[in-house]
Amino acid sequence: MTKLLEKAFNQASKLPESSQDAIAAIILEELKDEKKWKTAFANSQDSLSKLAAKVRNESEKGKTLPSDPASRKK
Repeated sequence: MTKLLEKAFNQASKLPESSQDAIAAIILEELKDEKKWKTAFANSQDSLSKLAAKVRNESEKGKTLPSDPASRKK
């Protein structure tokens, strides 16, 4: 445990029980949200990797348009 977290817990332990429970609920909710964000980030990275592979594949096969609209055939 870090010194800062230990200091926060020590100070929180001096508060009334209801305040301690409120702080604990906030911390637990933050930890739950952090886990959700990590999962969402991992899933989005996986999706982006798959999309990038698809785009590279289509580009290699000549199935994409040039990025410069002026150089596109009319």
